[in-house]
Amino acid sequence: MSLRPSPIPPVPEATARVALRSFRKGNLYLTLRDEIGTIYADEQFSALFPPLGQPAAAPWRLALVCVMQFIEGLTDRQAADAVRGRIDLKYALSLELDDAGFDYSILSEFRQRLIAGGIENQVLDTLLSLCQTRGWIKERGKQRTDSTHVLAAIRGLNRMETVAETLRATLNALAVVAPDWLLKQVSPAWFDRYSTRIEEYRLPKSKEARQAYAQTVGADGAHLLNALYAADAPPYLRAMPAVEILRQVWLQQYMVMEGSLRLRCAEDLPPAGVRIESPYDAEARYATKRDTHWSGYKVHLTESCDPDGVHLITHIETTQAQVADADRAAPIQDALAEKALSPGEHLLDAGYVDAALIVASQQAGITITGPVRPDVSWQAQTENAYDLSAFTIDWENQRVTYPQGHTNVTWNPHPDQWGNAVISIQFPRPACRACPVHHLCSKAKDGPRYLTLRMEAEHKALQAARAAQKTPEWKTRYDLRAGIESSISQSVRAFELRQTRYVGLARTHLQHVFTATAMNVVRLTSYLRGSTPAKTRPSRFAALAPAA
Repeated sequence: MSLRPSPIPPVPEATARVALRSFRKGNLYLTLRDEIGTIYADEQFSALFPPLGQPAAAPWRLALVCVMQFIEGLTDRQAADAVRGRIDLKYALSLELDDAGFDYSILSEFRQRLIAGGIENQVLDTLLSLCQTRGWIKERGKQRTDSTHVLAAIRGLNRMETVAETLRATLNALAVVAPDWLLKQVSPAWFDRYSTRIEEYRLPKSKEARQAYAQTVGADGAHLLNALYAADAPPYLRAMPAVEILRQVWLQQYMVMEGSLRLRCAEDLPPAGVRIESPYDAEARYATKRDTHWSGYKVHLTESCDPDGVHLITHIETTQAQVADADRAAPIQDALAEKALSPGEHLLDAGYVDAALIVASQQAGITITGPVRPDVSWQAQTENAYDLSAFTIDWENQRVTYPQGHTNVTWNPHPDQWGNAVISIQFPRPACRACPVHHLCSKAKDGPRYLTLRMEAEHKALQAARAAQKTPEWKTRYDLRAGIESSISQSVRAFELRQTRYVGLARTHLQHVFTATAMNVVRLTSYLRGSTPAKTRPSRFAALAPAA
């Protein structure tokens, strides 16, 4: 389909007349069209369509329909039916009352074009740009970020189910692409083993029988892989995603011992964050966060939180489940800067904050408000003991002075096990051995005291943050961060953010982009109608508590 851009038409008179007569003034889509506009323009999507061919449905309409779809939690078919039958949607989309709409499959094609063109973030960014122009959101305000887990659209599998189902998925894929070649590679017994879905209740029950089954499946998979990578095998088969998934799963789950293929024991498995959890979504990963265990992804929401403005989602980022929050804080700030939406104050929980982020943010003019990890050394946990804060550091002369007057004998900059630049410090052994308060400094009977320092800027930022977060003023400022929890709750309960609709990281991220845009549209229309968020109400029992 080709794109032939044309001006966005006004609302047909008949549609406007019927819509305004039939719906109350507070209808969301009437407010959207009257107060915000159509948001998108065809020119934004021109690179996604060829210049010749059958004219495409107007991309600006498809983008807006996708946002409406996520506002109401509709499937593609339901969204297409709603456009055909609802006057408020026709009004927002500038359609005639008798417009026949479009086939629901167009929505899936449009989403694929967005991903292929790499412009999926424009769906949210265009709305944010419009909000900046209207003064509803501004740079250098307060913003807050937090993450939550997202469940992949896959069935939970144990190890035995994973390997057998992976082989079955590969056989099904090869049966479509190269059925004649596949028939030459399999034996009749394979049809009994892999024709139906692999489920736990069908697997052997005894330990010995399960081990034998695992060996059989492993041998079958190895046989198929050897055939696929043989010199006479069609090369295009090795390029199939299902074949690559089979190869990776066999590397992760099996190993060769004494010339025989064996299922790996738990100690020999690669980390959970690396292993493929399902052949049907190879990018979904297993992760644990406190008491929550899941297979899927993680999403980071950032929203504006100035007290006098509308709270809008300014950025949304989707990662694999095992990616640490601390690794995403800086990229989130970079993405906000590209949108000219850098915060003046960024409120984060402890999972995001470290010394390097504080320093980098200060250089970018951003104040980080979030708890840093405390000093966990035994000296910091023991009254009157000498922790890091008890030492005087002369950075220019590379000298560290002990409270008893001793100075260091080494100053050794080097990377630690995580690649962070640190400085190792050692004090003289004779002075430490003779020190009358040695027991408050080191547990080594005759050993010297060792210190590990971060580089100067990070050390000072960390010590300042630890001191600041103990003050009432800091705690009052940090209270504002808690509001992101209600936004996450809204995204999960009202917009189905917790469960992916699609397979793969790219499609899941696109779902989250549409979800964030839908949340912003709902919040903006409520704001423009004069609605304000209700304050959190105590439970009936809590309300009975006597005033302090």
